[in-house]
Amino acid sequence: MCSCNFRPICRRVSDSVHVLDAIVGYDPLDEATKTASKYIPKGGYKQFLRANGLKGKRLGVVFGSLLDHDIKTLRQEGAIVIENLTIPYTDSGEMTALLAEFKISLNAYLKALVKSPVRSLADVIAFNKKIAKKEKVKEWGQEVFLEAETTNGMGDKEKAALLTMEEFSRNGIEKLMKENKLDAIVTYGSTLSSVLAIGGYPGITVPAGYDSEGVPFGISFGGLRFSEPKLIEIAYGFEQATLIRKPPKFKA
Repeated sequence: MCSCNFRPICRRVSDSVHVLDAIVGYDPLDEATKTASKYIPKGGYKQFLRANGLKGKRLGVVFGSLLDHDIKTLRQEGAIVIENLTIPYTDSGEMTALLAEFKISLNAYLKALVKSPVRSLADVIAFNKKIAKKEKVKEWGQEVFLEAETTNGMGDKEKAALLTMEEFSRNGIEKLMKENKLDAIVTYGSTLSSVLAIGGYPGITVPAGYDSEGVPFGISFGGLRFSEPKLIEIAYGFEQATLIRKPPKFKA
């Protein structure tokens, strides 16, 4: 559920929760999981797949408005919907920190592998260049890799960016949710994911409808750290109330 490092693409909310139950836990190679593992509910997350999960939940609409029928559905299912809320935006400098951390983490991972044709980010870049056509470098590029390779650890600039990100989250989502006593924030599309990722907050997106050309769009719910149980209840409740998803059809 965490938007920063757990993004399964599943058919149903229940599928996503089963994946979460399977992979969640303490990893001795990842110190951050030591604290997070303490918040794993006894019995796992499947117990929060409740069809009436929206009942009593306070939801704040951010980044625009929702369609009337979705507002109606949320309220009919017992949610309290607060509209027209805003998250103060500023350049949090997340890319500055992301690029440096990406290089450090990827190099450490590749170096620890028992067997691998690449041992560093530099090796990955060279590998892609060597077989550029097969890797479709021209079409997709590898700009993030190239930018990350120019970094040199967590210096003053990167540390300052981390502090800015913490302030952005504290005075943004955290302040908004606490002042309005929200269980979750909600909006359409994937806009929410990048904002959630800055603070390491969980989020989940559920099918919400189809545009005039039949292209599906989703509704996203996000919360504070370790609020996965509430988000599962909310997302599952919305999914079961709408059952909007249709199997994709592909032209021959």
